[in-house]
Amino acid sequence: MDLFNIPQYTPSHKEVSNEVNKEGSFVIDCLEVSEVNWDACTNQNLNLSKDDTQGVNMSKCMRAVAEPLLLSHFGESIIEEVFARYTNVIKNRMSKEDAKLVNVTVSMTRKG
Repeated sequence: MDLFNIPQYTPSHKEVSNEVNKEGSFVIDCLEVSEVNWDACTNQNLNLSKDDTQGVNMSKCMRAVAEPLLLSHFGESIIEEVFARYTNVIKNRMSKEDAKLVNVTVSMTRKG
C-alpha cells in the first residue's frame, strides 16, 4: 500500500490563471468554471430507487480511470471489493452533501 500513489491536484481558476500569466507564453482568451453534480448522469427513467442509483455512476466513472492502475499494482482479486466499498463511500457523501465536480476550462492564444 505504501508504494501506491495517484498524485492528483485540482487547481482553482485563480491558480490556473496565475500559472498561465507567470509562464508568459499565452494570453487567456476565456476561462470558465463549471460545476457538475456527482449524480448528473443518473438515468431518471430506470425506475430505480434513489438508494439503488445514487453514487453508482460516479463510482463507475472513477473505476474507468483508476481500475487499470489498481489492477497493475494490486492484481485482479481486490477490484470488486474496492469498488463496492468506494460506491458505499460515495453514496454516504452524497446523502450528506450536494457533492460536485469542478471543472476549469481555459482557451488560450500563444503570444507573438
